[in-house]
Amino acid sequence: MTFPHPPAAARDALDRLIAGDPDLACIEARAGPLPWRTRAPGFPGLLQAIVAQQISNQAAAAIWGRLRVIDGALQPAGLLALSDESLRAAGLSRPKMAHARILASAFLDGTLDAGAIAAMDDEAAIKKIASVRGLGRWTAEVYLLFALGRHDVFPAGDIALAASAAHLKQLDARPGPVPLRALAEAWRPARALAARLLWHHWRHVTGRPALDDFPIAPLITESAPTAPPLPARKSSACAGWAPSCVPIPR
Repeated sequence: MTFPHPPAAARDALDRLIAGDPDLACIEARAGPLPWRTRAPGFPGLLQAIVAQQISNQAAAAIWGRLRVIDGALQPAGLLALSDESLRAAGLSRPKMAHARILASAFLDGTLDAGAIAAMDDEAAIKKIASVRGLGRWTAEVYLLFALGRHDVFPAGDIALAASAAHLKQLDARPGPVPLRALAEAWRPARALAARLLWHHWRHVTGRPALDDFPIAPLITESAPTAPPLPARKSSACAGWAPSCVPIPR
């Protein structure tokens, strides 16, 4: 599966970001150009984020691939009309079925409005989304990053980001959300772009695809994501990976 390159404004921001961080500057040199993954705004994008909560990319991709082809599942009223059996057959757990229905109701009763959220600043949008049961800060930040293309949100609770930062920065252990968010302060005002680079780095060093890399697949039951041991590090972020850290041709 191929993805478009970052839009021009994002590419310019990425170049400014990596100019100030030699570790981030090495990622595309060894992992290839950063793929620009996006998700649908509004109800479908938040529903996809719910599906991805606290499970592996492989499981999330299988469940999402089955759910999205059910007639009506990507519209709030249509999802509410589906039986629990239909949602269970797609692979949703009981809590996620409940959260999906709460999300659908929030769009139908006006608690959430895609246009209003898009018009909010980052923190206001995160608080609005996270006010709905089942939609925490991670879900809101992932939505803003992939569905709205925001440049300066950072899902510090993401385990893959923590593992990638630990590997890239040669930390002794994976940082928790608070120290990871503190680490990301240096990447303002492009923390979301740094997150995209960190995910790209982690996919490269582990060989694990992103959720969006999987085709529609047979049912895989939900299982919690496991954090693999950190891959062996070289003496520096770039050592042994590429002859230099100059930006690769695009």
